[in-house]
Amino acid sequence: MSQELLRKAVESCMKDDVASFSVGDTVNVSVRIVEGEKERIQVFTGTVIARRGAGIAESFTVRRIVNNQGVERVFPIHSPKVAGVEVVRSGKTRRAKLHFLRDRTGKATRLKELKHRGKSGKQAKTPQDKPQAEQEETPQQPPQE
Repeated sequence: MSQELLRKAVESCMKDDVASFSVGDTVNVSVRIVEGEKERIQVFTGTVIARRGAGIAESFTVRRIVNNQGVERVFPIHSPKVAGVEVVRSGKTRRAKLHFLRDRTGKATRLKELKHRGKSGKQAKTPQDKPQAEQEETPQQPPQE
């Protein structure tokens, strides 16, 4: 009985619209900050160096350099203080944790960008890549005089 109540309480606190991101991605984390009675949103931009936990306890660590000092913040994914997570670019990694970036500075901290592909494994087509038959199917408006 208590497990069922605990499960219901946890499900009510979990977010439905969690962005999909992974370790190595550069993200913009929108954080709600309360100052007195006012509330504002501040963006923290950095590289995700770790993800841990599962369910309601899942969190991720974001690292950035500010004034030649490394700053890391740990954000719970389902926290009401986190307004949203937006992926700026995806980084190619071979590890689950990127703690080795703490010892590196400058260009050594860069990760190769991961090129996302569609479901079929091919690059997504742009409107210029469509065959002429598909482009002609869209009706054109005649110029008005």
